[in-house]
Amino acid sequence: MRRRLGPAALVIAGALALAGCGGPDSESGDSASGSGNAELSVSSAYMPQPVSDEMAAGFFTVTNKGGAADELTSVTSDIAGQVTVHETVGSAMQEVKGLKVPARGELVLKSGGNHLMFEQLKHKPKEGQTVSVELHFAHSGPVEVEMPVKSATYRPTTGH
Repeated sequence: MRRRLGPAALVIAGALALAGCGGPDSESGDSASGSGNAELSVSSAYMPQPVSDEMAAGFFTVTNKGGAADELTSVTSDIAGQVTVHETVGSAMQEVKGLKVPARGELVLKSGGNHLMFEQLKHKPKEGQTVSVELHFAHSGPVEVEMPVKSATYRPTTGH
């Protein structure tokens, strides 16, 4: 399903474009070994401080050191009514049912590309706070990630 960006979404999209992508200075060492041969770890997690009271974005990298592929199928968080997984094609966000994590590869969620959308925020996270999320995969067990909230214009000094 493709959505046209409305005025609020355009403001958020602009903030996301300014946010950049996470790098090693965004520490989040959460990891989990899944069933089968997928060996997943999550790094560079962050959320730019939302500019809207209704929506926020999230970024991170999932690294798979194992010999079997996996797929990020959903995300949950207690701060949002729902968290959806998106890819960006041109200037259009597209919600997807899952994103592949290749064997011996990475799934990168970054500004301007694949990302999370936190919708129906229960409260607006502020810079310096941490948001807890749980990543769900097709084959591996859930992975809990602590996502630091950065400034709305945060640009990592290192990255992808």
